[in-house]
Amino acid sequence: MIVGSVATWVTVSGTLSDQRITTPDDAVCLPDTDVTGPFSAFCQARTIDRNVLEITDGQTYAELDRDDERRGTAQNAAFLQASLFTSVLAFGVAAMALGMGVLFVLIGLGIRDVNARLDELSGQGSST
Repeated sequence: MIVGSVATWVTVSGTLSDQRITTPDDAVCLPDTDVTGPFSAFCQARTIDRNVLEITDGQTYAELDRDDERRGTAQNAAFLQASLFTSVLAFGVAAMALGMGVLFVLIGLGIRDVNARLDELSGQGSST
């Protein structure tokens, strides 16, 4: 799990880096930051949401009339946000898998230690 989570984190981060996305000066959070991790991806998605709602007077893609010229912009924004939030989710799952992997290692070491102590105790009890 640890190896898989690190590989996932590196892959997603590398894919985001390849896109060369930078949060704008007026970003909701983390302005002028390269989008390579979960926090910068989240900030970029929130900034896109804010900007498109300004353009569409607070309407989402689904709320705009089919003939509205802003509908294409809203659609692209929705796709970009979904992609960025998917990467945020991937980072979260990778972090959870890393934590679970570390937890399993610690549980395994604990079980091994208990087993070794039980072996010591059973060896001492039979010799008396």
